[in-house]
Amino acid sequence: MDYDAKRVEEGLGHVHKEDISEKADKIEKDESSATPAQSVEQKGEEQPLIKQKSKRVATLDAFRGLTIVLMILVDDAGGSYARIDHSPWNGCTLADFVMPFFLFIVGVAVALALKKIPRISHAVKKISLRTLKLLFWGILLQGGYSHAPDDLSYGVDMKHIRWFGILQRIAVVYFVVALIETLTTKRRPTVIDSGHFSIFSAYKWQWIGGFVAFLIYMITTYALYVPDWSFVIDQDHEAKRYTVKCGMRGHLGPACNAVGYVDRQVWGINHLYSQPVWTRLKACTLSSPNSGPFREDAPSWCYAPFEPEGLLSTISAILSGTIGIHYGHVLIHFKGHAERLKQWVSMGIVLLIVAIILHFTDAIPINKQLYSFSYVCFTAGAAGIVFSAFYLVIDVWGFRTPFLFLEWIGMNAMLVFVMAAQGIFAAFINGWYYESSDNSLVHWIQRHVFIDVWHSERLGTLLYVIFAEITFWAVVSGILHKLHIYWKL
Repeated sequence: MDYDAKRVEEGLGHVHKEDISEKADKIEKDESSATPAQSVEQKGEEQPLIKQKSKRVATLDAFRGLTIVLMILVDDAGGSYARIDHSPWNGCTLADFVMPFFLFIVGVAVALALKKIPRISHAVKKISLRTLKLLFWGILLQGGYSHAPDDLSYGVDMKHIRWFGILQRIAVVYFVVALIETLTTKRRPTVIDSGHFSIFSAYKWQWIGGFVAFLIYMITTYALYVPDWSFVIDQDHEAKRYTVKCGMRGHLGPACNAVGYVDRQVWGINHLYSQPVWTRLKACTLSSPNSGPFREDAPSWCYAPFEPEGLLSTISAILSGTIGIHYGHVLIHFKGHAERLKQWVSMGIVLLIVAIILHFTDAIPINKQLYSFSYVCFTAGAAGIVFSAFYLVIDVWGFRTPFLFLEWIGMNAMLVFVMAAQGIFAAFINGWYYESSDNSLVHWIQRHVFIDVWHSERLGTLLYVIFAEITFWAVVSGILHKLHIYWKL
């Protein structure tokens, strides 16, 4: 079976059922007699590969769709419900699960897509090309060029372009984990033992790669010296300089952490995210945990930019992709539902326990902005449990219909991400206004159909997001699925 680059999924793609060969019916009969712990890596290797990709579509797409739905919900309703918005610093809210869930999906999809690689050079070329596409779309959508959905202008001052963002982090993690998976293809065993830990030793190079990323992150975070630093912002048409006093190592607070220091040195302070979530901390505003005006005695770092998808934290994020790849390997090698769930759930529980211990002993707090090790464990463990639950309900129990809308969104995740999560479609509609840019169809529906009817801006905003955005794009994705139309990179 020839390698098809379109099947190298980075978490925003879709495994097409059309890839299944004419042998699928025969394969399904042959595999029904396999024992749970038996490896699928037999001489007829192509047959189990086809079978597994067929069975993976529903669960993987549904989980991907759930992650997109969560992103839309927290991005567009988080301003009204601060408790689901990103945690201002330590802790984990609903919004903080989105990015690691995406990276977990990247890992699972890469393991499935790169199970068999006839030509390594061809695979590396396709992986590199897809990485460049993700980087391009990331800079275009989140670099400052697009001001969607409310601001109808376009363009960015190159002195202030934001180089890193969501898709850029996905691109880097995808490139690293996919490259390791590709270059170690000849080192994989043809058959693995049925022991619980045999799957780890069979793919030791993937774990070595993740461990190297862990070491780089931890050593840099705790050993790098962070000196005093300053920045300039415009206030009332006047440039004002602020200085932040540091001169320390191993600090995990907003002001003097190594994650921010690395980004300031590599990208430059003008190229970082200008509205960090730490502005909602009590030290910065009396409106905490909501956004609000700064306190008169707010420390200088409250005004500073910070990159939540920075370079050092992205190195840590490679671990999320590595754990996802492990879940994909389990799906490939273990045939029985019970054995798969045993592997997945046990690892998820262990990761959650490690994260909780690290956080509540104050050893390593759970922190999305720093992408701390405890945050990696907590979110990867949660991803593993949710993924296992989806697999149990959809693939084992067969309750697929209630989750079809998530599958549809997951099949066209890139389209929904761009059009809904990044506000491009809403910006297009807002471009057709009457007299004032605030008098568009989007604003009218939000105000008169939801907010005024329920006499609550918070509840009206939430209902608007659920029905006018999530439900709308679920229907659109379902129609596109019926027409076999998918946007893939």
